[in-house]
Amino acid sequence: MAASAQHMRLAWLPNFICIVRMILVIPVIWFLVRAEYQIALLLVLIAGISDWFDGFLARRFGWTSRIGGLLDPLADKLLFVSVFAALAWSGLVPGWLFAIVLARDLIIVSGAIAYECLIGPVEPRPSTVGKLNTVVALLYLFFVIAWQVWGWPPAISITVAGAGVFVVSLVSGLDYVLTWSRFARQVRAS
Repeated sequence: MAASAQHMRLAWLPNFICIVRMILVIPVIWFLVRAEYQIALLLVLIAGISDWFDGFLARRFGWTSRIGGLLDPLADKLLFVSVFAALAWSGLVPGWLFAIVLARDLIIVSGAIAYECLIGPVEPRPSTVGKLNTVVALLYLFFVIAWQVWGWPPAISITVAGAGVFVVSLVSGLDYVLTWSRFARQVRAS
């Protein structure tokens, strides 16, 4: 019984880690803007690991909640958009690519708010292509910052990863619009 109570007392941990990840955005942006790429890269890696870790804890121990389901994608979007913005401002990411990433996330967040207001509670369901978007975007951001730190990976890798971000952002954005439009129609019909 005591182990179960201890287990439940830690149910807040994934949400706490998620909030810390959101707070990490501030120093990440600070170091990126100051061109202190080594520290920024370390913080981005910590944020990436924390994203995996809070998801692992939530799934492994059943520490899931509605707030956690909303906080996690919000934290991801906050980190991605902020890092893309800082790198675009620094001239390390093309402005048009930042605009596509931003537009995709604005469409998804606006759609979620509209769904919540007009249909009912949003239960985030990351699609396979949405998860792929996260992986490709993280890889691209890692490559861009790593190039500043180590002169690695080769420039072609950054170009290919950037093209991947472009394609997957468009495809995943369209996928979310079509999927949630279908959900809305089904809920309205029933």
